[in-house]
Amino acid sequence: MGTTKADKFSHQQNSLAQITKALGHPARIAIIQYLIKTQSCICGDIVDELPLSQSTVSQHLKELKASGLIKGTVEGPSVCYCINSEVWNRAKEELAGLFDLFNSTKNCC
Repeated sequence: MGTTKADKFSHQQNSLAQITKALGHPARIAIIQYLIKTQSCICGDIVDELPLSQSTVSQHLKELKASGLIKGTVEGPSVCYCINSEVWNRAKEELAGLFDLFNSTKNCC
């Protein structure tokens, strides 16, 4: 984020931007929904749930993991993924806080 002057923004603003960027693709939303629906660590089944190649799904998983929204553990030849509840709950609070800032009774337009 060098050219975006990320250091000029708060940690919370940078964190929320990273999380929303990770959620900014429909395949990543589908992955998150699948992980939430299954309520367990998933090893390899994610590709079967999406109309994407293994390499594309792997790239999306990498982005989600880099944001911290999911975590992965290596078990033998496969990597198992699940929601990172600590980061997920923090993101939920930060997004709720952002949306709560808006007062619809004082809409200017």
